[in-house]
Amino acid sequence: MAENEVKARKKLEEAEKKAKGGGGFLGSLFGGSKADEAADLFVQAGNLFKISKLWKEAGDAFVRSAEIHAASSDGRHDTASNYAEAANCYRKVNPQLAVDCLMKTAEIYTDMGRFNMAAKNHCTIAELYENECPDMAQCITHYQKAADYYKGEESKSSATKCLIKVAQYAAQLEQYRKAIQVFEEIATWEADHPTLKYAAKNHFFQALLCHLCIDVLDTQHALKRYEEISPSFVDTREHKLICELIACIEEHNQDRFTDTVKAYDKISRLDSWHTALLVKIKRTCGEEEDDLK
Repeated sequence: MAENEVKARKKLEEAEKKAKGGGGFLGSLFGGSKADEAADLFVQAGNLFKISKLWKEAGDAFVRSAEIHAASSDGRHDTASNYAEAANCYRKVNPQLAVDCLMKTAEIYTDMGRFNMAAKNHCTIAELYENECPDMAQCITHYQKAADYYKGEESKSSATKCLIKVAQYAAQLEQYRKAIQVFEEIATWEADHPTLKYAAKNHFFQALLCHLCIDVLDTQHALKRYEEISPSFVDTREHKLICELIACIEEHNQDRFTDTVKAYDKISRLDSWHTALLVKIKRTCGEEEDDLK
């Protein structure tokens, strides 16, 4: 057993004794300080486990510290901090345990009225569901919660970053109406913003691609609305592409559809999200193969 692990287990043993009120009569008189000492010893053990790369044990130690602080009326900040530290450790070995800790942290910050911190925790949970334990539906849920908290704190830029994720994942799950609603919200806000109005075209474009996955007529109506909201959108390459795609679909012209997308892609590279939607849209022309790239 490595030296730091030996030290960690010794600290853990000391912490458990203090947490159980070891110390007889004096322990009962100074219960508060004993609890604080126990919590501190659990943190020390956790840090030593971290050095030893024993991530599960480290996470468990930080959770024990959090539980002790949770019993104190003024220990909410320390409780949240220790749950967050535990989550960082668990993330390396058991993402679901990390999610559980981050949920507790977010709840504490919400109760404290620290909504920006709660939002950050929901973003981290969403990232876990993006990478370590993929679940698009959970990604949407937690990015949406983060966005709502950021909006409440007037952190519109941070909220928008989360909402983009919500809309993109909704589209991937074929929740096109939800994706459209969110993309429209973002684009409309950007269109009225003096420094962001040129970014609106990107989100109008994404909304229109989602419309095309539903219905061409639906897309044409949306296109008119977006032109009224942002007249400059008419002069963009994205607007031109949508108009050409509508024509291709109406003509059932598969070759023209592919050529149109490839011509756009040469100048403005399409990422995997856009390409996946375009493949679905192309099928309405009767083409089944993915030859857009």
